[in-house]
Amino acid sequence: METSVVKIGFVTISDRASRGEYEDLGGPAMQAWIQSALRTPWQACARVIEDDQALIERTLCELADQQGCCLILTTGGTGPAKRDVTPEATAAVCDKILDGFAEQMRAVSLRYVPTAILSRQIAGIRGESLIINLPGKPSAIGECLEAVFPAVPYCIDLIDGPYLQTYDDFISAFRPKHAIKKD
Repeated sequence: METSVVKIGFVTISDRASRGEYEDLGGPAMQAWIQSALRTPWQACARVIEDDQALIERTLCELADQQGCCLILTTGGTGPAKRDVTPEATAAVCDKILDGFAEQMRAVSLRYVPTAILSRQIAGIRGESLIINLPGKPSAIGECLEAVFPAVPYCIDLIDGPYLQTYDDFISAFRPKHAIKKD
């Protein structure tokens, strides 16, 4: 699947932000990080939705299946509160769960706050889309993306997505030597 501009989904999951009672800081933080990281031209498909499992599932499916996003990043809804159902919705729509992403994000977050053990974010594959749940705090979004993003472009290669290139002075993608394309 080779396209000139790839689509990336950004989903903020927050009851208050979806009602306009709270400014969405997570969505813009995810987009700013990706803007700094990706050299490949991309287009944002951004959504701000409530903490509702069926709605989250529909949104993830729409971004993966109809919009063709190769990467979908979510923020919010990964804690232990009753309304936090983002991991359940993600697991329900994914073909495969990639446990290493969650393990790495929690390990990195624990360096900053002991409550990182309460985070239940996961990552998985739906068709040709990689879905990653991120924390809600903008600084934690950056810390987690920095920890896992080196593996993201090659993961997308492996699921027949587009070839993503990074700005190596910001973050370097890791690929085995046989998987590196020349410019």
